[in-house]
Amino acid sequence: MDQQLPEPSFQILVSTFATQAAVALGQMPNPVTNEASEDLEQAKFAIDTLTILEEKTKGNLTEEEAKFLADLLYQLRMVYISKTAQ
Repeated sequence: MDQQLPEPSFQILVSTFATQAAVALGQMPNPVTNEASEDLEQAKFAIDTLTILEEKTKGNLTEEEAKFLADLLYQLRMVYISKTAQ
């Protein structure tokens, strides 16, 4: 069975880290266990990695790519802050 993979893109790269963060924040079930659980250290790592990506690509992204990354980072940071402030 041949699986068609999407064309590699900046959005897919960013989405990969965002998905890891969402799983670690308990927002999505872990694809291995099919259960939701939190690992805030792992979530922070994924968010920090996206932050580095944002800093290192500043000025080299299209407006759409920069907005996509900024919006995802904002959402992930807000969830992380709400979970660590408890």
